[in-house]
Amino acid sequence: MAEQPSEELKQKILDYLGKVSKAKNRDVAAAVGVTKHEADNAINELAKEDKVEFLYLGTSYVALKGKYQQA
Repeated sequence: MAEQPSEELKQKILDYLGKVSKAKNRDVAAAVGVTKHEADNAINELAKEDKVEFLYLGTSYVALKGKYQQA
């Protein structure tokens, strides 16, 4: 079974997403200094906690819940 992401990692991701309108998972991983796999796990947990949402705009992105406004 996959290891649960730390609260610290999840908070770093939330902080990063607070600074951008949307991001790809690999960009989140690079910004917080973890592997994409670790970022994917943490982002999935945050989605289950209803703190982030996935956006499908030709490709997939992640954003803080309710933050992204399409122009």
